Amino acid sequence: MSNIQNLRLRAARAGIPEHAHAPSAGAIPAPEGNGPPLKVALVQINNSFSGQNYLPYAAGLLQAYARKFARHPQRYTFTLPVYSRLPVQAAVERLLGADVIGFSAYVWNIRISLEIARRLKAARPHTLIVFGGPQVPDRAEAFLREHPFVDIACHGEGEPIFLGILENFPSRTWDNVPSTSWLRADGSFANNARCERLRDISVIPSPYLSGVFEPLMRANPHEKWLILWETNRGCPFQCTFCDWGSAVAAKVSQFDMERLTREVDWFAEQKIEFIFCCDANYAMLARDYEITQYVADTKQRLGYPKALSVQNTKNGTERAYRVQKLLSDAGLNKGVAIALQSVDAGTLDAIKRHNISTESFQELQRRFTRDRVETYTDLILGLPGETYDSFADGVSSVIENGQHNRIQFNNLSILPNAEMGDPEYRRKYGMVTVQTAIINIHGSLAESREEISEVQDLVVATASMPGEDWARARTFSWMTALLHFDKVLQIPLILFHEICGASYRDLIEVFLGERAERYPAIAGIRRFFLDKARDIQAGGAEYCHSSEWLDIYWPADEYVLIQLCVEGRIKAFYDEAESLLGEFLAARDRALPQGVLHEAIELNRSLIKLPFQTSDLQLETRYNLWDYYRAALVGDKVALEQRRTVNRVERTRHVYHSWEDWYREVIWYGNKKGAYLYGNESVEPELAGHY
Repeated sequence: MSNIQNLRLRAARAGIPEHAHAPSAGAIPAPEGNGPPLKVALVQINNSFSGQNYLPYAAGLLQAYARKFARHPQRYTFTLPVYSRLPVQAAVERLLGADVIGFSAYVWNIRISLEIARRLKAARPHTLIVFGGPQVPDRAEAFLREHPFVDIACHGEGEPIFLGILENFPSRTWDNVPSTSWLRADGSFANNARCERLRDISVIPSPYLSGVFEPLMRANPHEKWLILWETNRGCPFQCTFCDWGSAVAAKVSQFDMERLTREVDWFAEQKIEFIFCCDANYAMLARDYEITQYVADTKQRLGYPKALSVQNTKNGTERAYRVQKLLSDAGLNKGVAIALQSVDAGTLDAIKRHNISTESFQELQRRFTRDRVETYTDLILGLPGETYDSFADGVSSVIENGQHNRIQFNNLSILPNAEMGDPEYRRKYGMVTVQTAIINIHGSLAESREEISEVQDLVVATASMPGEDWARARTFSWMTALLHFDKVLQIPLILFHEICGASYRDLIEVFLGERAERYPAIAGIRRFFLDKARDIQAGGAEYCHSSEWLDIYWPADEYVLIQLCVEGRIKAFYDEAESLLGEFLAARDRALPQGVLHEAIELNRSLIKLPFQTSDLQLETRYNLWDYYRAALVGDKVALEQRRTVNRVERTRHVYHSWEDWYREVIWYGNKKGAYLYGNESVEPELAGHY
């Protein structure tokens, strides 16, 4: 996955465009008089998730702002917004007849939005087409010339900017509307200066509380809505791969608490299950704990919302810990994201994250691990300054710091308004990109075959990580995911690290080196990963499609795990792994107690969840391997003892009666939680009639 996940985290704030001064600031003069009636349409096409859609928050903000601050609000009639992907012609027919159509453009909707706009302009040339959002380049001349059907490009924050366009529509003169670009009648390029940000964002009406979404919800009674929510706006950091800081500048502005608590009440009344908080640095402000407590209390009182997903502040360890612990205790979080991106000092400097404490993230990881709060760590592959060695060492250090649940390895993609999108920046770091289709993890083939597919610019090589090294690093990340985070060999890997002092990098690279080529199953996995990495470098999809396995796209490590199990080769893999790891120990002149390697391999194999398991299993070991492994997962120390132990594997607690159930419930749904192993209870064997 690329930066798609990072874009979704700020989906609410990249409207058409975003927010600047209130009319009282005098930034946008409006013509006098009522003017003719105006029909306005808004388009914010979001991705669907499990058949659910987000309410179009950015579009709602624009409409709510216009209704409140327009000189003659009765002049404007807003149609129902287009909020999800439709066949292009169906969207065109729904929008035809509007005088002004505003498009909120993101990486996941820019091409379909442009095609809808092109056809609308061809069918009704006098329609005013306005584009805003993070996919509209700040330097917009080339964009406007390439897409002459776009009349106005908007930049930065913009509820009042869009209102200024509406108010000036009768004359179609835009010289007094800041933060806009357009082509004049003579073909010359016009670019108005940016306006200042809104000093008090609380003047922006809440689209939830002001009734903006009521007609849309009535028209779609069977829709199960997801929510985008802001408690503040702004980001003090300037990561070069992200356009967040450039879009909203450094200062953080806050919505008032009374508004926020009323919105939470509204979410509960509407029985909203999932809220995605779009704040760049949740828990940065002291009041964020209070906000979290109110959401938790509301859930306890009314049963909703069921989940609140937030993006942790990048510094501020103690408050971030307290907030995330509260979310976990209330059952509101879906896992804590530890957004490291890289742990290499030179790379962090190149991407302007030197002012973000890596130690703060590591301390959070240690504390969450100790408290058994599920986390996953974000790392980005292909960042400038990163080498194969620094990447592999970084992965190893993250695991050693206690991340045994999941590292999300994201491929770096370029956003047009991020500093990394500057051609000079890309030349400086030797960044090589390839255009690939955007395909969601576990997305369907039908999605990828839509009439308009979206694309992204993926980084597949840099000066510090040439193409072959990028492919090696991508292969290393998939092998790490398979062996450690898919739990295929996690028990022996942890034993090797804890007892023998072997680094996780060395252990993973055993399965990628020359010695592994003598083992058919392991060698085949390595070649598959390497071929897939090279396929991506040639413009192929980031994920692996299978028409037989739910007809969706799988991460390469999950694809391999399914293949091993479906084809009945999992035991052969474990036999090879035992021999290979034994050779590794011998070559390093290191040793485990006799029989421990075999027992660890057998215990791990027995714990892997599989379909059609209709009886429990009792596996006797001579060592307390399960206790040792479980303690290591949470940073505790338990002595490895030679003590006969019966490990009861309760396979019948949840039986998967078909491969399809197993694909979905174990491999797919278990991704973030790493829930690939059966639960295990360890008891002493019955000796002489007693335990």
